Amino acid sequence: MLNDIRKYVLGSLQFGAFPYDFKSESEAYKKSRVVIMGVPFDGTATYQTGTKMGPSAILNASVNVEPYDDELGEIYPVGIFTVGTLNVEEIHTDPKKVIDAVYHASKWIVKDNKFLVTLGGEHSISQGAIKAYKEKYKRLSVLQLDAHLDLMEQFGGTRYSHASVSRRVVEDLRCKVTSFGVRVASKEEHNFLKKNKSEVSVFYARDIYDNDSWHEEAIDTLEDHVYITLDVDGLDPSIMPATGTPVPGGLGWYRVVDFLRKVYKERNVIGLDVVELKPNPGNEAPNFLSANLVYKNIGFYKKYTLLS
Repeated sequence: MLNDIRKYVLGSLQFGAFPYDFKSESEAYKKSRVVIMGVPFDGTATYQTGTKMGPSAILNASVNVEPYDDELGEIYPVGIFTVGTLNVEEIHTDPKKVIDAVYHASKWIVKDNKFLVTLGGEHSISQGAIKAYKEKYKRLSVLQLDAHLDLMEQFGGTRYSHASVSRRVVEDLRCKVTSFGVRVASKEEHNFLKKNKSEVSVFYARDIYDNDSWHEEAIDTLEDHVYITLDVDGLDPSIMPATGTPVPGGLGWYRVVDFLRKVYKERNVIGLDVVELKPNPGNEAPNFLSANLVYKNIGFYKKYTLLS
């Protein structure tokens, strides 16, 4: 269904520089289990803008990712096809239309039984991909790395703000959400949590930053099928300064990766996004971290979902 997807996307650099020998684009798509799509949108950003440059920064950095992972071996033979970046030029002032476009492009990829990796862009875009997966997996949980709860009813005059994505996922898409790495929450969000304890589980950074005793408790909150959304501001600014709202006290690389590995082992992870990278000119490290985070997750998917 590559032609159906092409209606929504523009061409882009491919993720990685891997030694594929596909004869055509259609063959590459057909033989790849993983499809990557960028969404260059930051229309509801309320602090620092620039996350619309995130997808291209990740793709540019990805060509320097080592194909061989010291834990997982060669990951790329799973087939990684970059379909392009969503064309949001004519709709970038309307977040609902952007989210709908993400959904319409994603649903074809989901129908083709691909593992979709969406590159943001701001966090609001996640709900488009999640909606596409929810239509296939009725019992679906969302696992969210984030410094924020994102449970505002509306923010900046819209219900489709990056600060409202988890609220929309819970109320509109009827998915349970488990958030980890959180360290910012409004009074409104705390009140929502009190009323929706069965739908939203939160693991605050202050409680988990230096231990893994919470892992099984968090995994127990998840359904069998899990969509992972990784807002890079969930990481500590010491390793991820390139984000719109760099909040102190975040998680480190190994803390996050060790937990995600267990999630892939114990649940069926069906899709992924990495969002909120705001490239800082002159500092490539956060872009390269994001590209490696994508590749590591693809490796977990290959080992614990496909090969298991």
